[in-house]
Amino acid sequence: MKTVFYCLLISFLFSAALVSQAQNPIIQTKFTADPAPMVYQDTVFLYTSHDEDDAKGFKMYNWLLYTSTDMVNWTDRGTVASTKSFSWSPQNGAWAPQCIARNGKFYLYCPIHVKGIGVLVADSPYGPFTDPLGKPLIQNSIDDIDPTVYIDDDGQAYLYWGNPNLYYVKLNEDMISYSGGIVKSPTKPKDYQEGPWFYKRKDKYYVAYASTCCPEGIGYSMSTSPTGPWNYTGTLMDHDRRSNGNHPGIIDYKGNSYLFGFNYAISKALSPTHTERRSVCVAKLIYNPNGTIQQLPFWSEEGVERVATLNPYQRTEAETIAGSQGLKTSKGPNGMYVTSIDNGDYIKVKGVDFEKGAKEFMASVASTAAGSAIEIHLDSPTGALLGTLKVKNTGSLASWMVQSCKVSRQSGIHDVYFVFKAASNNQLRFDWWQFRQ
Repeated sequence: MKTVFYCLLISFLFSAALVSQAQNPIIQTKFTADPAPMVYQDTVFLYTSHDEDDAKGFKMYNWLLYTSTDMVNWTDRGTVASTKSFSWSPQNGAWAPQCIARNGKFYLYCPIHVKGIGVLVADSPYGPFTDPLGKPLIQNSIDDIDPTVYIDDDGQAYLYWGNPNLYYVKLNEDMISYSGGIVKSPTKPKDYQEGPWFYKRKDKYYVAYASTCCPEGIGYSMSTSPTGPWNYTGTLMDHDRRSNGNHPGIIDYKGNSYLFGFNYAISKALSPTHTERRSVCVAKLIYNPNGTIQQLPFWSEEGVERVATLNPYQRTEAETIAGSQGLKTSKGPNGMYVTSIDNGDYIKVKGVDFEKGAKEFMASVASTAAGSAIEIHLDSPTGALLGTLKVKNTGSLASWMVQSCKVSRQSGIHDVYFVFKAASNNQLRFDWWQFRQ
């Protein structure tokens, strides 16, 4: 078993290296799927499902959270909830969620495969989330997966879900109960399979969805009413043999519109056959004047452009990543950190604005091996060397120490690469970093 594990790990790192220069997938340290973006207070909160590293089918125990203010650097916030959050849930089956804010609370709608749709509530978008009902909110049929929620301009909230049929209820203001019965949409959108994403833009209602499997694309329908009828409008992304599944998530943010979904780019090197180890991607959406949406090609490696710069003079978590090679993230008593660091691995951070220059680099690290270092390069892993932090042995991987080095002054906006020179594999951890003027 140990030999199989290490072969799997090596394959994972190799496949991650293949996509490390790309912006898609946007998460490269874990397998993620079913993206559910939420804009709150100038930040994108991206909730995802999570495929386990050794998944061959759907092996999904928890839901993850990532945040960004620039659409290219994503900070890993760790597990935000799991099947253990529900007393009535089995261990496996944590499928596509969605979170929404109302009246100072945050409601995370979670499907548990074959058990129904539950709801968790928190006072913060970061959690902790708890189950206020002790039972499923929706328990109607085996179709009860992939919930999507929206609060209309008049305050009425709607919850849609379903595979292969489309259902909805009208939620009460408490967001954990509903009025009236469960309604099966009489106008099932053409090519609809699963994964609905329901929202309103200007005076039109939209439901985007994963198109009929297999392979799945992303289609969408429009209506002038929140309950339909749904008029098939077109495809956001055609069916593609590279994708056995998909799940759209759509937001407007900082003057742009974005479509989230997933591909299999990281896992494809692990197995020539289809496995459920997926990776979240993002693309820019463009609406036509009449409200229809321009079709996209399959997920590009380029991803999207940044919409803000990153301030290097404030503490930045090491798990804030635009791209990486061979790394994982984990959670300790003090929060998330970067681990599984081997020689030659790196982190890419996009759009770092050295407006005031810099003369010192600080980082919180833990190491059990002498001779490791973090090289700071600009614009590529072998670009101009800004400085080198020679990491001292801290005595334990649980003992964190702030260490520093001098850096050459630099101005302008650059991508920063932290390239690890590890004396021994997996004997170095990285918590946060900061530059000083």
